[in-house]
Amino acid sequence: MNRVVRIAIVDPNDSTRSSLKGMLLGIDMVWLEAECSRYEFFSDVVMQTQPDIALVALDSDPAKGLALVSKLTQELPATNVLVVSSSTEGSLILQAMRGGAKEFLNHPLHIEDFMAALDRMQQSQGGRGGEGGAVRSSQVITVAGVSGGVGCTSLAINLGCVLAQNPQNSVTIIDLDFALGDADVWLDIIPDYTIQDVAENITRLDYSLLKRSLTKHDCGAFLLPRPVQMEAGTRINPEQLRRVIALLKATFTHLIIDVSKSYSELDLAAMQSSDVVLLVTQLDLPCLRNVVRLMQFFETIEELSEKVRVVVNRLGLEDSQISLNKALETIGREVYWQIPNDYATIVESRNNGIPLVTQAPRAKITKAIEQLAKNLGQVIDTKVEPVDEKKHRKGLFRFLSGSAK
Repeated sequence: MNRVVRIAIVDPNDSTRSSLKGMLLGIDMVWLEAECSRYEFFSDVVMQTQPDIALVALDSDPAKGLALVSKLTQELPATNVLVVSSSTEGSLILQAMRGGAKEFLNHPLHIEDFMAALDRMQQSQGGRGGEGGAVRSSQVITVAGVSGGVGCTSLAINLGCVLAQNPQNSVTIIDLDFALGDADVWLDIIPDYTIQDVAENITRLDYSLLKRSLTKHDCGAFLLPRPVQMEAGTRINPEQLRRVIALLKATFTHLIIDVSKSYSELDLAAMQSSDVVLLVTQLDLPCLRNVVRLMQFFETIEELSEKVRVVVNRLGLEDSQISLNKALETIGREVYWQIPNDYATIVESRNNGIPLVTQAPRAKITKAIEQLAKNLGQVIDTKVEPVDEKKHRKGLFRFLSGSAK
């Protein structure tokens, strides 16, 4: 999983505060929770926002800054205090550390010094951190399809809604199919904002504006839908998308991204930013051919193929002529998950705009997605081992002769 740090800063000097803010906004794993220009107000700001790190710039008034460091350490022990100053006086450094500062960094602050300080604080919290740790995790899951109509959006929506049932989770679903995306239809909501609005305001997004840009469903999941106008999507570039993902990771424990079938630069940027890519297929010849073709393409992109998990949807479809065993021989990869066919239930869920966890909580398809949600957290750091290459070379079109076993 990728780690995200929420930071609040205080610096009465507008110029240096702007410099600090600019540096922090350029770091993907950092979320700037709040900024403050008065030492006397900062403890209240930190109390309200509960950031992982409070960054205190001392130069404007070292005495007040040091007093603030001590106050923050005593009143908010779960927040780590990081001090920045242009002074290298040993007595000032000693006072800051005695006051409870975890790190003392020199101004102007360089990004490599800041990142090194974060690493040291993380290690002092015992690796990934626990109660009161400096970092927390956010899982990004992209759902991609090998063809249109294989059930990507239904899986993305229902996976997000299942994850949102856990009160410890906060979930956002992102619809990246700018032309024909229909995530809003599946959830029966009319959003006020789209991903286009977020991207256009990326340089001035803050916590409250980001939350207002999302639409919350009754199940607890939030949605960031596709642009209203088809041509609007062309104005979003991969860097803007990466920034949107980075900001959302700072706020939510899970991001579910439903990409288009074009595998554009935006789709690939989402996949590269993800921890896991669920590649959805059905057991028919065109789909399996596309699995092989896509996997060959993913292998040309650094570390992407290792993230891909093949999901067979609509298993048991009556008109399928290919068995799961023969499919495994063809695609050269193990199937990570199987979702049973239940066309009537899924169509009713979509037409009503009600997720499966509410519409049909006892259905086999719902249970399969619930188990998938539970299992995803266990496979982030594992790699998929390919099956026998000799079997893979038998070819796809052998399915055209003979019946499936």
